[in-house]
Amino acid sequence: MKILVAIANYGLKNRDYLRKLIDEYRSMSYGIDIVVVSNIPKELGSDIEVRVGLPTKNPWSLPFAHKGIFAKRMRDYDLFIYSEDDILIQQRNIEAFLRVQEVLPENEIAGFLRYEESSVGKTPFLSMPDIQAYYHWLANSIESIGEYSFARFSNEHSACYMLTQNQLQKAIASGGFLVPPHEGRYDLLCTAATDPYTQCGFTKVICISHIQDFLVHHLSNAYVRKTEIGSSELELQINALLSIKGKRESQWELFPTRTKLNTAKWDKFYYPGLLKKKKDDVLAPIPEDAQNILSVGCGWGGQAESKLLQQGHRVVGIPLDPIIAESAKSRGIEVVCPDFKRARKSLKNEKFDCILFDNILQHLPNPVKVLAEYGELLAEKGYMVVTVPNFRYAKYLYEPYKTKELYKVRKVFDKTHLHFTTPKLVAKWFTQSRLKVVKRKYNINDRFKKFAIISLGLLGKYLAPEILFVARKS
Repeated sequence: MKILVAIANYGLKNRDYLRKLIDEYRSMSYGIDIVVVSNIPKELGSDIEVRVGLPTKNPWSLPFAHKGIFAKRMRDYDLFIYSEDDILIQQRNIEAFLRVQEVLPENEIAGFLRYEESSVGKTPFLSMPDIQAYYHWLANSIESIGEYSFARFSNEHSACYMLTQNQLQKAIASGGFLVPPHEGRYDLLCTAATDPYTQCGFTKVICISHIQDFLVHHLSNAYVRKTEIGSSELELQINALLSIKGKRESQWELFPTRTKLNTAKWDKFYYPGLLKKKKDDVLAPIPEDAQNILSVGCGWGGQAESKLLQQGHRVVGIPLDPIIAESAKSRGIEVVCPDFKRARKSLKNEKFDCILFDNILQHLPNPVKVLAEYGELLAEKGYMVVTVPNFRYAKYLYEPYKTKELYKVRKVFDKTHLHFTTPKLVAKWFTQSRLKVVKRKYNINDRFKKFAIISLGLLGKYLAPEILFVARKS
């Protein structure tokens, strides 16, 4: 077994991590050659090849430098490993990859998830930085082959990948591997590690039945204080995946949470409040004496819903899918089927003091129908609280429309899976749903609030990335 390892190492900041990686590879029983791609010369030992130079003037293009090296030496090695300079891959990871690759279909590649280490007091805590924001397990992807079970995770980036010689040949032949540095749904740095899956016809799968062998340590622990998703949450979700294996009805999702745009910016968050802290504006309109609250499109429940529970409210959630439902249930949230029709039927005898749609409506093909049907569940004096992105926000007026093609399809939901919501459009939805808007608030970033005040509120709709509506039955 001959292995070629390429490591992207920019500057000197991560030199200690890099040396740890090199020592780990040196200790393995395989025949391993290591190439470090760098922007500056480095002396790492006579057995380490250092290739200096950036593919483009952009310093973030450095990771793409490994691709040409792999292509030129394709026939000289059995396995090819690429990683950033703080991803510790061990021999057990390589052995596990080789074992499962023997049973996987030709178009599937076994991938990895990163973990980070910290401690809560004296208790060790393993954090899972790849599980955050809009990334989630695809509930309908669970499959078993012999003793192994696999599932797809929507985050294809783990700062590393492995390819057999045959897989590398196919990746190059696809025309999507040897390409100039580029970005899309992932940024420039991440794209170099995800191209085999996003551009070369391969699908990344995670071996959830043997998950410990497919976890790699992100040595820098860069996100450990920014996310609350730990190994216990991962275990809970994997158990949920294994429990729905073969149960077709359990594999529904509430709606497609990923847009068709070449950016993840507008995808629905499964973990609102992680990494990018969100204010509690959505909770402010909810009366203290509200007893029953329905959260439509409930994610993990770790922020808004948990706070409502702590305040003494009863919270029912219509989850985004059956996997994230288990996370919500573990926090005390009552969950129903992640299907609008079935959930509505199961709740027909309920009345809610508040129904929450937090950044949901823009993803629905028919938001008026959903608003009307769920508006019937409002108590006599109940409120519906809705947040949506504001596409009258000055910054958004330019960002989504970088190409003429996107500008042409922005009003065609089937081509975008996203309504470009404005105050006028959402107000129209409420009217058509026989709901009356009693409050509209522009959630303006602190640094722009003074301009809104100076303009007597006239500039509010251009300074707010998000709009909050409160509505009641007409």
